[in-house]
Order: sequence, then structure tokens, then C-alpha cells
Amino acid sequence: MTRTFRHVLIPALAPAAFLLVASTPVEVLGCFNRGLIALTIAMVSVIGGLIFAVKGGLGRRRGDSDARWWGLSALILAIPPVALIILA
Repeated sequence: MTRTFRHVLIPALAPAAFLLVASTPVEVLGCFNRGLIALTIAMVSVIGGLIFAVKGGLGRRRGDSDARWWGLSALILAIPPVALIILA
């Protein structure tokens, strides 16, 4: 598994899933269910982003070369919560 796949493409599934749920019509999922699904995706993304940010920060202190990749993953995972705030 390459670094790009592991640190960019896999975390990019969360923003893609969030935007897919947010762009579906209300008639498909219902307003309440659509909101719960979007909130769940955003909260899981926040938790994952915090874990990756801590991992990147600790790696940066140790001089790990993967620390920047973990930071990039954390930034990608920050997209759904920001979009949730903007769309709310």
C-alpha cells in the first residue's frame, strides 16, 4: 500500500461520503436520517482527525518522516466537520 493511498485516498472517503449524503434529496433518506448519517460521518471524521493529528505531532517530535503524511490525513478528515458547520 503506497503512502498516497493510505494517507490521502482512504481518508478522502469520509468527505466523499459526507458530501454524497448531504447532496441526496430529502425524499430518499428522510430529513432526520440524512442528518444523523451526516452527523455520524462528521463525528467519526473528527475523532479520526484528532488521532491522526496527535500521531503526526508525536512523530514530528521524534523526527519521523511520516509525520507530514499523518498531518495531511488529519487535514483531509477535517473537511466533513467544517462542511457540516457551513451547511448547518
